[in-house]
Amino acid sequence: MSTPTTTAPEDGASPTVQRDSLFTRLYTGTGAFGIVPNRRRFYVLTTVIVAVCLASILFRGFSFGIDFTGGTKLTMPAGDVDKDRVAAVIEESVGEQPQMVQIVGAGAARIVEVETRFLTSDEIRAAKNALYEEFQPVTSDGTTSVEAIGDSARSESWGGQVTEKALIALGVFLVIVFGYIAFRFEWRMATAAIVALLFDVVTTAGVYSLVGFEVTPATVIGLLTILGFSLYDTVIVFDKVEENTRGLKHTARRTYAEEANLGVNQTLMRSIHTTIIGILPLLSLVVIAVWILGVGTLKDLALVQMVGIVTGTFSSIFLATPLLVSLKERDPDIRRQTAKVLARREKAEATA
Repeated sequence: MSTPTTTAPEDGASPTVQRDSLFTRLYTGTGAFGIVPNRRRFYVLTTVIVAVCLASILFRGFSFGIDFTGGTKLTMPAGDVDKDRVAAVIEESVGEQPQMVQIVGAGAARIVEVETRFLTSDEIRAAKNALYEEFQPVTSDGTTSVEAIGDSARSESWGGQVTEKALIALGVFLVIVFGYIAFRFEWRMATAAIVALLFDVVTTAGVYSLVGFEVTPATVIGLLTILGFSLYDTVIVFDKVEENTRGLKHTARRTYAEEANLGVNQTLMRSIHTTIIGILPLLSLVVIAVWILGVGTLKDLALVQMVGIVTGTFSSIFLATPLLVSLKERDPDIRRQTAKVLARREKAEATA
């Protein structure tokens, strides 16, 4: 399908309209997608997304795992156990449903994990006896015994410590990132990159709150890993923008906004490819973790990284560079150069 596209002028004349297919525009990077010119729309969109995420975080909250809320974990060999029946047995023995029942591992190593609130010694004994009477779990030596059912307590303080250290690491990371980008490029690019990273954190956390994904220490760790992907994508775009705008003040062919928009277009296909290639292994990781191995930690890491990669790509394209342009247009030199370009075009149109 071909649609009309607008390209920035090369010789001071007004922009020209040409017809190119969608894939042609994506691969050639001619500046046909008006991302920077329509930045106000993307500001509104990102504001709405952040508002929805913050509202969900404040009013709906998160579904915290046992490492954050504390509780008791029971484990036993899975065999042919049905998770729903396990939940029913626990409810009958302790008076309330367990927080989570999952089967992890593969083959003979498959086990059932049951997470509940903190149970007293009598409640643990009652739950283990009920599970033994119902399922007759087999120990490692091949005999059936209640000893095949294990129990452990989880303190909520451990999850809190992980979160505290993660927040400290996040703060240090943002300071280092701001300093590096400000040194390598300029402070406006550093500011735009930090805003994009904060958007990624808030959006990813908001998605977890909205959907109800369980938050575990692995989720917190995974949240930190996605910031590197988002930063990488943003720096790639900024590097192209800097290349396009080098020596811009001494020319009158294009404005800073047009050169920045061209830079985003020239790296757009690379961002799409990077996102797809990054998500595909994570999808396979989810499949392996959930359907084959049953390893909850892998699932948690994969989920948060999938969400983070998508939000990171969005922010690097539709937020970071448009925000950079808005900051740069406050520079008097950029304003004078923009006015010079527009005046030259008006003169060219008048004499055409």
